[in-house]
Amino acid sequence: MTLAVAHGRALNGVDAVAVDVEVHLSNGLPAFTLVGLPDTEVRESRERVRSALLVSGFVFPARRITVNLAPADLPKGSGAFDLPLAMALLVASGQLPPQVLEGREFAGELGLTGELRAVRGVLPMALAAAKGGRVLVVPAANAAEAALAGGADTCLAGSLGELAQALAGGEPLPVPPAAVPAPNEALPDLADVRGQHAARLALEVAAAGGHHLLLCGPPGCGKSMLARRLPGILPALGLDEALEVAAVHSLLSGFDTRFWRRRPFRAPHHSASAAALIGGGSDPLPGEVSLAHHGVLFLDELPEFDRRALEMLREPLETCSVTIARAVRRVSFPAAFQLIGAMNPCPCGYYGHPERDCRCTPEQIARYRGKISGPLLDRVDLVVEMGALDAASLAAAPAEGSAAVASRVAAALAVQLARQGVSNARLDEAQLACHAALAPAGVALLAQAMQKLGLSARGYHRVLRVARTLADLAGATELDETFLMQALQMRRLLA
Repeated sequence: MTLAVAHGRALNGVDAVAVDVEVHLSNGLPAFTLVGLPDTEVRESRERVRSALLVSGFVFPARRITVNLAPADLPKGSGAFDLPLAMALLVASGQLPPQVLEGREFAGELGLTGELRAVRGVLPMALAAAKGGRVLVVPAANAAEAALAGGADTCLAGSLGELAQALAGGEPLPVPPAAVPAPNEALPDLADVRGQHAARLALEVAAAGGHHLLLCGPPGCGKSMLARRLPGILPALGLDEALEVAAVHSLLSGFDTRFWRRRPFRAPHHSASAAALIGGGSDPLPGEVSLAHHGVLFLDELPEFDRRALEMLREPLETCSVTIARAVRRVSFPAAFQLIGAMNPCPCGYYGHPERDCRCTPEQIARYRGKISGPLLDRVDLVVEMGALDAASLAAAPAEGSAAVASRVAAALAVQLARQGVSNARLDEAQLACHAALAPAGVALLAQAMQKLGLSARGYHRVLRVARTLADLAGATELDETFLMQALQMRRLLA
């Protein structure tokens, strides 16, 4: 046989697109031609495959070799095409029977010794291969990641020689062992936070309804401390959510599979670029907003971030996804994250402090706060002003811990899912009209607040969503003026 086709996968965002690796041998001067929009990593596979074949005891054909990666209009990246290329080459040259390619897909990078090395994106590939009815063969180094897909439709190989010998002899390949859960490490507890009752309530509301939160206060008042305790009160990830999160993290190297059932908590430094936050690159990779999918994106010192980077958060906050467009491709990543921001009231941090004088001029304060645009602030549900703590508050007995708060959050979220199928933060306008209907007194109150506070239509609906969450935490079925007043109070700085 002079023609063989092996099956692989190309990563296009979180999708693993099927790719046929076609190898044809013909007479003529020895040459190796690779077509099908390969990038540099794929083009360099020629030398890796050549050395791996020779060291593994096979013959590299001294003929004219043409390799086509179909579909031709899809860019191909990563070293994962080394293994399917090598297997197709061995079958085309008659060194392996054609049956070894039937019903299988291959993904793996070859070392010069024939060793199979780990590649990124194995989880999306394994899920897509199982859906397509094929068995995916991956390096043994990817065993833990392949196990997350169930393991039944995935096989492991340590080297090219080991794989070829097993397939030629009809021997079964090992399957990934069961996924090992991460050790139960204690998360930071809310009992460590002293005082700040309004901020603690806002954090509970944010957790129960999936709302975005901005904390504003002087240095040392506990903004970062409070934000880092949000994961400890959030409900656990469901299996489907955990697989979505793991699939996104699988696209990057260094994915630790032990933590795949934990909600992500991402806290990039304020020097992060727009591409780091949103994602990008010639071969687009996910940014922080996608790595925080189904989790928390914490932006400390929010006004210190580049304004252009912050403005790019506006679309993901609304659509829960990011689409990166390039000249030859469009890639989409999920981005259903919960934004928690923290900022000082002014550049020096002490505007409004009861004991320390602020050194900032009104122009400096306006310029500092102006780094966060109105459209971005309008997408934040809760804004809480935190005050400085005194010695008595710090010496007080510990407040309620994360376990008690988490139980209330879980109960409120269970009510939301049973009632409408999504958290309150994800309610659309039609669902709001159904599940957050107001009495005439509430309608009048909200209309008055909209006029006096200058609420936009988006702000109007976000106040309703927060009020619905407050009612769920209180176990109330109807929205009354009390919940509306609380929701407006938590949004007062946006006016």
